[in-house]
Amino acid sequence: MIDRRAFLAGPLGLLAAPLAVAGQQSAEKVYRLGILSPGQADDRTVPTISNLIPTVLGESGYVEGRNLVVERRFANDKFDQLPQLARELVQQQPDVIVAMGALAIQAVRDTTATVPVVMIISADPVARGLVASFSRPGGNVTGVTLVAETVLAGKRLELIKEAVPRATRIAVLAVGGFLSSSSQLEEAQKAAQVLRLRLAVVEVHDADYERAFREMVAERADAIFIMASPTLNRDRKQIIERAAKYRLPVIYDVREYVEGGGLMSYGGSIIGIARRAAAYVDKILKGAKPGDLPVEQPTKFELVINLKTAKALRLTIPPSLLQRADEVIE
Repeated sequence: MIDRRAFLAGPLGLLAAPLAVAGQQSAEKVYRLGILSPGQADDRTVPTISNLIPTVLGESGYVEGRNLVVERRFANDKFDQLPQLARELVQQQPDVIVAMGALAIQAVRDTTATVPVVMIISADPVARGLVASFSRPGGNVTGVTLVAETVLAGKRLELIKEAVPRATRIAVLAVGGFLSSSSQLEEAQKAAQVLRLRLAVVEVHDADYERAFREMVAERADAIFIMASPTLNRDRKQIIERAAKYRLPVIYDVREYVEGGGLMSYGGSIIGIARRAAAYVDKILKGAKPGDLPVEQPTKFELVINLKTAKALRLTIPPSLLQRADEVIE
């Protein structure tokens, strides 16, 4: 578990415990890293996965602008552009490409069978045919899977219901057309039946969160469940602000939402995902073959609750839930 209090100020305001620095790369060798995301271009000052990966790599001696060139491509939620963006990246002859989300990974995989690909995916990569198996992925793709998100979807619904016992209708916020969220939604729908909850799925388009929240209010949602999504994670400040404006309890997938004023989260962290992906990039740049590197699956999840936010919502968190929390922010 990462000690969040040990973070020091860095290029993005976050610098966690360093990766192993043994075998730091010489400045004489310049490495090329490609990053492909289905979402919109990030503000470089915001700690998103695409921004944090180069920062974390800097801890192992790969410094952007010195011995590391980073080529970034964003589809701006226009998923049909991913194949062209993947071709553009491959033409840059990168040493490795980090692809986020099933559609981006598939686009790169369809473009090249030789350039190593480090994936970050919230679906099952084996079921999608992206790798042969978790232990021996084969081919040119490996990386980090958040496949437990399909299981965690049900757990998060259970937790928000426990936090808001009166809730009978939960809004599900998803990115419009983001197909990789379907497995999360399926799991959430199964859990909702058991919990006797009604789900109202609301999709956000073109980052219009004001419209999405108004729709959730119109649906008479008692609380909100946020889909795990790079796009939503990037826009977490807007989501948190509107949740406060409309006084709606929300459960999120990563702790950064709660640290920014969100109510509660169950899952991992953005810095943790970036660190895991960066470790794969480091190994590949040092000569490892992606097909020989097992796909990493999450093993530990944290429940984080913000009591200050709960108080602002006039919501009393049950003591039994607080006792199970890994961290309570007061």
